[in-house]
Amino acid sequence: MDAETLVRPVIERAGLELVEVVFRRESGRKVLRVIVDRDGGVDVDAIAEIAEQVSRRLDLEGFAPGPYELEVSSPGIERALRRPDEFRRHVGRTIRVKTSAEPHERRTFTGELIEADDDGIDIDAAGDRVRVAYPHIVSARTVVDWDAELKGSTR
Repeated sequence: MDAETLVRPVIERAGLELVEVVFRRESGRKVLRVIVDRDGGVDVDAIAEIAEQVSRRLDLEGFAPGPYELEVSSPGIERALRRPDEFRRHVGRTIRVKTSAEPHERRTFTGELIEADDDGIDIDAAGDRVRVAYPHIVSARTVVDWDAELKGSTR
């Protein structure tokens, strides 16, 4: 069984969303990276607890691709968006989208995510409503206005 198939039930039983599982070589070592999230985010205690549960599950199931490191984390405040359901959850937020050249002249758009459906997204990019179909999205991520965030934290 692959790692995602093994860890998905553990993550879902804990009430978390499995965002991504990546197993690859990095800097000469093998790393199994598991990204989890939930509404409101995940704290360090939740990450530590789920990391222990995932590690136990992998050991019990005999996941043994040789020596590897398990990393469990959240997607972070500026998170990548890949699937339609992820875009839907972030309607109203500011995002940055890089697109393939066609059918847009520009390749990068930053603005409010207005709508997300099964076919693509609509962004308010500097007052222009831009429609981008999912096949044309090269990468997308939420963007945080750090000035506003820092002002809010000093109150």
